[in-house]
Amino acid sequence: MWVVRLTDKQLEVLRALLRSEDHLGPALQRSLEALELARWDDLPDAQLPWSDVSSAARKQGVSEADVVWDLCGRHDEPAAPKRSKKPKRKKAAPKKSSA
Repeated sequence: MWVVRLTDKQLEVLRALLRSEDHLGPALQRSLEALELARWDDLPDAQLPWSDVSSAARKQGVSEADVVWDLCGRHDEPAAPKRSKKPKRKKAAPKKSSA
């Protein structure tokens, strides 16, 4: 799969080029359909529950951007693991006896 960014004029020319073909096979027909749908500025504005995002960010100790990232990825786990209040101490390694 290729991802390209086209200016409006380039997109218009590419559509015209495809439409000028006498016979569009299935692949070219789907390509033309994809070009018709490939308008980023035609997408509706995203609506996010910012109060929930801000609250989740505060609870998790992360930025709002991290919470939004998790929402986009639909992750069930939080953006950051919960922090314990007391730092965990490492246990001392057992002493080796020399024989």
